[in-house]
Amino acid sequence: MSAENRKCFLTSSPIISGSVELNPANEFISELRRCLKSQIRMLFICANPDIPEKTDRFAGNVKTAFEEADFSFAEMMVLDGRNSTDARKLIQNADFIVLAGGHVPTQNLFFEDIGLRQLIADFDGVLMGISAGSMNSADTVYAQPEMEGEALDPEYHRFLKGLALTETMLLPHLQMIREDVLDGLRVFEDIAFPDSMGKKFYAIPDGSYLFVYDGVEELRGEAHLIQDGKMTQVSAEGEVLILS
Repeated sequence: MSAENRKCFLTSSPIISGSVELNPANEFISELRRCLKSQIRMLFICANPDIPEKTDRFAGNVKTAFEEADFSFAEMMVLDGRNSTDARKLIQNADFIVLAGGHVPTQNLFFEDIGLRQLIADFDGVLMGISAGSMNSADTVYAQPEMEGEALDPEYHRFLKGLALTETMLLPHLQMIREDVLDGLRVFEDIAFPDSMGKKFYAIPDGSYLFVYDGVEELRGEAHLIQDGKMTQVSAEGEVLILS
């Protein structure tokens, strides 16, 4: 396999909240249709290897959303703790890989345990990240604290080694977490802004995504750059921002 033909859709969420419908915003569905095969062989890679029932339900919901948009599946497999020793074979058999949403450090550890960075390096199909899966796709991952205690824990690692599918560090669900407070700290002004000194994060709401293809990285839809302690909107709904 060669990664030259790989296409990555790194989303905040591909599904409209409260529904089982793919979000068509910013040409998401039409772009997927151009990239995916007529009969999809999907591999859904979990965020937590130890919650199989939740993972299976999540994978089923994603498959249903695609089927509702008239995509067809030849096969759907789930990769988690039940079959992690088969990771290489499962990846080789897939042409569409979905990286689940969940807790970023937990997923990152599972990816490290199965050697996913190396296994996926030559994957030449289509990959879609959801929330944490999109964040863990970066070469260096910004694991913004999200669970109680993490923001104050000096042992919590905010920067992790990711899958190296992109150089871009994403922060999803902007519309949901913009005003959130964690451990008494505002998640943006008191956590992300100080962490952005000398770095770049892109915060995106649901409906926006990073499209990576042929060495090009494009932000599709609304996006906000967080850099050196400041946040600035750099693109709007319906716009395309070329990052590289």
